[in-house]
Amino acid sequence: MNIDKEIDTRGLNCPLPILKAKKALAEMQSGQTLKVLATDAGSLRDFVAFAKQTGHELLEQTTVGAEFTHVMRRR
Repeated sequence: MNIDKEIDTRGLNCPLPILKAKKALAEMQSGQTLKVLATDAGSLRDFVAFAKQTGHELLEQTTVGAEFTHVMRRR
């Protein structure tokens, strides 16, 4: 998968991973993909809700140990 931008929000708690993702997506072109690295377990449900509310597409969510990766496509 081609990733256009990656942000590291590890160590940050809700709502900071979503806020940083929102800011990054606002700077991107339609169709570009954003990868977000997080350690907040709540980010799994937060990114699902964020995608539904904003219309951005949540392409993938993976968990490795205590790290969560979210990949979104800008609408």
